Amino acid sequence: MVNIEDITPGKSYAAKFKVQTMLDDLGRPAPNLSDQPLKGVGEYQSLGILIARDMDKRLVELKDEKTGKQFVVGFDDLWDVDDVEWIEPLESEDGTETSEQATST
Repeated sequence: MVNIEDITPGKSYAAKFKVQTMLDDLGRPAPNLSDQPLKGVGEYQSLGILIARDMDKRLVELKDEKTGKQFVVGFDDLWDVDDVEWIEPLESEDGTETSEQATST
């Protein structure tokens, strides 16, 4: 694991995070494409790819692997920061690329 303050600019990292956000009845961040009713604000935890880091404000912007949504969270709400190794894009059954696959090392 890597300390968020020690990451190298230009390298890819992923981290587990938690954030307070509006959730639907299934615990997923809203809005989303489902017709699930809103449950209210609650804690959402997931794995995200780091997009940006602000050392002065001690914040990071992450792209959630499950939903594709972007969240801004404080350093204290991150854990298990690790390098990301990018591998070939995933392909759908018809052979078109759907998204990139990443693994933590």
